[in-house]
Parts: sequence; C-alpha cells; structure tokens
Amino acid sequence: MTRPTDHHPVRLRRSVLSVPADNPRALAKVKVLTADAVIFDLEDAVAPERKREARDALVRHLSKDRPEIETVIRINRTEAGFDELDLAAALAVSADAVLLPKVEVPADIQAALDWLAENDAPERVRLWAMIETPRGVINAPAIAETGRTRAGRLDCLVVGLNDMRKATGVADLPGRPYLLSWLMQILLAARGSGLDAVDAVFNDFRDAQGFETECRQGRDMGYDGKMLIHPAQIAFANDAFGIDDAALAEARAIIAAFALPENSGKGVISLNGRMVERLHLDEAQKLAAKADIIETRKARS
Repeated sequence: MTRPTDHHPVRLRRSVLSVPADNPRALAKVKVLTADAVIFDLEDAVAPERKREARDALVRHLSKDRPEIETVIRINRTEAGFDELDLAAALAVSADAVLLPKVEVPADIQAALDWLAENDAPERVRLWAMIETPRGVINAPAIAETGRTRAGRLDCLVVGLNDMRKATGVADLPGRPYLLSWLMQILLAARGSGLDAVDAVFNDFRDAQGFETECRQGRDMGYDGKMLIHPAQIAFANDAFGIDDAALAEARAIIAAFALPENSGKGVISLNGRMVERLHLDEAQKLAAKADIIETRKARS
C-alpha cells in the first residue's frame, strides 16, 4: 500500500518568507537570508496596476539570480481560474512550487494540475494551497486529499488568516482564541493526506515577543513552520520549529531498530520497553532527513 508521504519530497519549511515580486531590494536580499523557503508574491503584495511589471521583473531576476532555497511563486486568480501568465512565468524560472491563492474546492487544484500537464511541467514542480476563506476551511480535507497521489503534486497547505478574519469578522486577538479550531482543522486535513502545513503570518514584525509566542503556539499545534513577512523573523522561526535533540535521538534509535535483521518485515517492534509501529519509522525517517538538511547547510555556511 502506498503511504500518503511516499511521493512528497522532504523539505525544511520552518521559515517561509514572503517577498513582494515588485521590490528589487527585497529580491536581491533573498540569496543571503537563512529562510528555508521563499514565496515570491505576485498576488496580494502587488498592486493590480503593477502585476505585469512585477511578473516580468521576477522572471528577469530569477533567471540570473536563483536562490538555493525552495522557491515558490504565489500567483493570481482570474475570473476564469488562475492567471496562466503567472503559471507560465513559474515554469520559465523553474520554480519549485506554485502557491495557489484562495483555494476553496478540489477543482481549484485540478485546474492547476490540468494546466501543468498540458504544458509539460516536470513532476518536480509542486503545488501549495492557501487556505484563507471559510469555504476553504470547510473543504480542507477534500482539498488535501488531492495530494495523496503522485500525480496530485500538492505538498503543502498554507494558512491565510488575514483574509479569514476579513471574511468572518473574527477579532484579531492575542493567542488567536477564536481561530484555533480552524487552524487545527487545516492541520488535520494536511496530516491526513501526508502534507506539510505552514502557519499564517504574524503581522506586526516589530512585536518580537508576540511573534515568538505565536511561533511556539504553531509548533505545539503541529505546524511545520510559519509564513513570514520580514527577514527579522527568520532566526526565531527556524529555532522554534527546529528539531529537538531528544526527538532526533529517538528517531535515529527507531531507524536503527527497524534496520536490525530480526526486525525485517515487522510492522511493530519493541524498543526500550515500548511498542513502536512502522508508522513511527516513517516519521523518524522524515525527521532524520530534515536534520541532515540542517547539518548540510551548516557545513556550507
């Protein structure tokens, strides 16, 4: 049986920085930052009259100055679906993923899949989905389900709470008390289909304490990382969503135990007096792979 995580590349997504595509200084700065991923934003961060200019500038920039980290392009919606010129730009610069805004139904994902297939996009071009409307939250499980197959391309759900607050009237309160149930619903939908989940932005980048508190909350809920709006937020996000030494040691012990000849083919084993299932091995391998990525980056720096 194919597990939902089998076809998803292991990535670090502790810090996912959003950069306006029409900001030359921000674009140039990306290559020296320590974010795990960058979203080049053609949508909300760009004024309607500047979208074509921003798209052209982004293509020129990435064609000659591509960052080494995971590169994602957030595209625009049109009345007919998603902006095909934005999609073409993402393919032209070999983006790692396309972030689809305001995804509300599985058909939104399918529309992007159809376009990518029709334009011979390589399998490595993945999809991310913004869940930022009431309908998107309600349909999050069905949306995430499209990523269970290799052809689905969907790897990650990203929460957009600014649009959610606007659509629902929910107050922007410390601790997000009236939003937690929706955050958990999106997290469960992602995990049920083997997807990553990235928490929403924290709007006041000058409020370091509030940001740190919200990062810890997202981590404790199970999120892989946080979408950021300022480079000053990167270091703490990397730390908050980092890998605990004890958890890594346990993961490596699980991997080693399942590798023993006497445990070959077993679905459940005993390790240090407790039962460990093969599903724990899957998670252990993913955690160890992320730790290896971190170590490789440290060695290069």
